[in-house]
Amino acid sequence: MRRTSRRRRRTPRWAFWTVVVGAVLLVAGGGGAVGVRFAVAAATAEVGQEELLGSAKPVQEKKNANLDGAKNLLLVGIDQRPDQINGEPLRSDSIILVHINKDHSSGYLISLPRDTYVDIPAYDNGAQPFAGGKLKINAAFAFGTRGLKGKEALKHGFELLTMTVKQLTGITPDAGAIIDFQGFRDVVKVLGRVCMNVDTETTSIHRGTDANGKPAAPFVINKDGTLRSRIAGVKPKVYTKGDHCFNPADALDFVRQRDLLGDKSLDYGRQRHQQQFFKAIINQAVTDGLDSPTKLPALLSAFGKSMTVDSGGISLADWALGMRSLKPDRLITIKTNAGKLNSQSVPGVGSVELLTDDSVRLLQAVKKDNIDGFLLGHPEFIAAD
Repeated sequence: MRRTSRRRRRTPRWAFWTVVVGAVLLVAGGGGAVGVRFAVAAATAEVGQEELLGSAKPVQEKKNANLDGAKNLLLVGIDQRPDQINGEPLRSDSIILVHINKDHSSGYLISLPRDTYVDIPAYDNGAQPFAGGKLKINAAFAFGTRGLKGKEALKHGFELLTMTVKQLTGITPDAGAIIDFQGFRDVVKVLGRVCMNVDTETTSIHRGTDANGKPAAPFVINKDGTLRSRIAGVKPKVYTKGDHCFNPADALDFVRQRDLLGDKSLDYGRQRHQQQFFKAIINQAVTDGLDSPTKLPALLSAFGKSMTVDSGGISLADWALGMRSLKPDRLITIKTNAGKLNSQSVPGVGSVELLTDDSVRLLQAVKKDNIDGFLLGHPEFIAAD
């Protein structure tokens, strides 16, 4: 037993930065800085790096950027590979604000529901200008992408969304990343599977089988991704409550669902499942993939290809070294509105989600790096793993 413990202490422990900045966060359990930098350089070789924050980035010059103090990171999940973006508006599928406290010992994942009703500032992406207006927050990314393709669409979509989040919260992200959920299918493929608990029965609106047992779509889906109607004769796939080990196709499908959840939590349920999925991926990568010489190269490549990162003028190696005290089990998931619906119907916009006064106070606590104090008085905002 003692021999096993010593071996584990000598082996570097890795946790991928999917929930921190969209690159790779190295949690060093041993080894010197030179070895850490070498490992991080290999791990981040295929991470796409772009100027995503644009005009919304911190005022400080890049040469003065550093990792002192608390840090805020904006993660945006999309359901489309960059090479598939062809000028049509692309809505963000998930929006996660990550707060790392000033001593870098804890991280907090705060998901902003995609239906949150916000003011989106006016913006000109060079192809189709947007006059600004009050809409759902995921429309910000869409208006930034209109008329653009590939990486240009991602850059402008992220910039307008960052401006919107900054206007809503008063928080200027220090770094950001776009996570391609389709790319995560390749991550799960390398791992072989990803295991997690399904906390409420979840019915897929995307996958099902017809009367002959062949794959078929069970529902008609609107252009904005919402549910329109059931297709007769097709049985949808159902993810029952309990422990599951997902294959790549099932994993991607499960984290996309919001409409037919057993607890009727809609987007709050989906954000909870995505947070749980990110943490399951990290834990499984640490335990199953990163000590494997056969899996490691392909795993690094799959993670890298699923991300586009703006590191805020700080090298990914410095981020990894600076955050090495942040352990995967110190990543705490937070529910805006305590996970309870606070909906309102707005003419011309549809059903929107309004942030409660307590959610506004949560975001103020994030800005002041006092989130622990807020959670002591509002434990219902902490999501169960």
